[in-house]
Amino acid sequence: MGLGGCIILIAVGAILTFATDWDMQGVNLDLVGIILIVVGLIGVATFSSVAKRRRVVVPPTTPVIDEERHHSRRDGYSDGYGI
Repeated sequence: MGLGGCIILIAVGAILTFATDWDMQGVNLDLVGIILIVVGLIGVATFSSVAKRRRVVVPPTTPVIDEERHHSRRDGYSDGYGI
């Protein structure tokens, strides 16, 4: 179940709990709504923890070595061409 399904469960549970006054024989709609809200919240928590683990950036396995490059000064005299 994705994040959208969890939000729908929370919304339906809230509607059943707070916005209806139906009376059904043998079914407590307030309790059903609260159960749907709790299941939706558990789903949101699970989805967010799984999504957080998917976003982890793994550093490269081979180390990057930054070598210093020594450039010789070429002014035209030190290499023998300026004579």
